[in-house]
Amino acid sequence: MPEVVIRQARAEDREAVLAFCAHTWDWGDYIERVWDEWLQNPAGLLLVALVEDQPVGLLHMQMLNETEAWQEGMRIDPAYRKQGIAKQMSMEASAEAMRRGATVVRLLIESTNVPSISMAEQSHSRRVSVFAPYIAMPVTSTPQHNYGLDQPVLATLADLDEIIAYLNVSNIFPSVGGLYYAGFTACSISDTLLKSKIQAGQVYVLHRWERLDGLAIVEPRGEEADRHLFIGYIDGTTESVSLISYALRRILPELGLAQVRAAVPDLMMVRDAFTGAEYEWNGSIFYTYERSLV
Repeated sequence: MPEVVIRQARAEDREAVLAFCAHTWDWGDYIERVWDEWLQNPAGLLLVALVEDQPVGLLHMQMLNETEAWQEGMRIDPAYRKQGIAKQMSMEASAEAMRRGATVVRLLIESTNVPSISMAEQSHSRRVSVFAPYIAMPVTSTPQHNYGLDQPVLATLADLDEIIAYLNVSNIFPSVGGLYYAGFTACSISDTLLKSKIQAGQVYVLHRWERLDGLAIVEPRGEEADRHLFIGYIDGTTESVSLISYALRRILPELGLAQVRAAVPDLMMVRDAFTGAEYEWNGSIFYTYERSLV
C-alpha cells in the first residue's frame, strides 16, 4: 500500500471527502453540514488521511474543556478500509489532544458498529457509558390538576451543594461514567459544569418528602425547525424520572421547542420511566469509550 499521509484538512479537500462519505448511511451523511464548522473550529482539529495526495480518511477532534478531548466523524473511503488508517488517524488526533493539555479522550460508537468497537478496545479504550436515544412530542392536553404529585423546578445556586451530594451517592451517575451528553458529545459532570448549567436555567430538580429525589440537566439544541430540548443527564427514582421527563414535555410550548430528546441511561428502571412518560425509542444503542492520555 502507498504511504499514508495525515495532515490538517484544507478547504479544497471538501469535495473529495464528501464523495467517500456519500453513502455512510442509507440517507447519506451529516459531514456536509458540519464541514465548515469543524474546519474553522479553533478548539478542534480536522484531519484528513491522504494516499497519493487523494483524501481517503477524515476525523475531527475537539477540546471540550481544558482536559477533555472528543473524537468524532471518523470516515474511511470504503476502498481503503481495514488497512490501519483509522487507527493512525485516531493516534494522531490523540497526540494533538495531549499537546493541548487533554488527559482523557472519548468517542461515541453505535452498538452495531463492530469494527469501530474492536478498534477502540484494541487501543485500550474502555466502555464507560451506554445510552438509548428517546424522543417525545409536547403534551397537548391541559391537566386539570397534578394529582398531588410534586413538580420539578429550576435549580438555583443554593441547590448546588445538595445536587453534588446527591450525585455522590447516586447509582445512576457512575453507570453513565459521570457524563453529561450534549447531543452526541459528552463531558464530565463537574462542579463547574453544574454551576454554569444552573446559571443558564438548564437544571431541573424535584424535591419530594423534603429532600432532593431527582434532577435533569438539559439544553436547547438544533437549528430552526429542528430546535428541541435535549436531556443530557437525568437521575432519580423510577417515579421521579418519569415525573421529570413528563414535565419537560409539558413546558416545551413555553420554551418554543418542538420536541424533547434524551440520552437515556441503558438501565431498565430509567428506560421504564421514560416509556411511562410516553417517550419513544428508535431501537439504537450507543456506547461511549474513554482512553486516558496520562
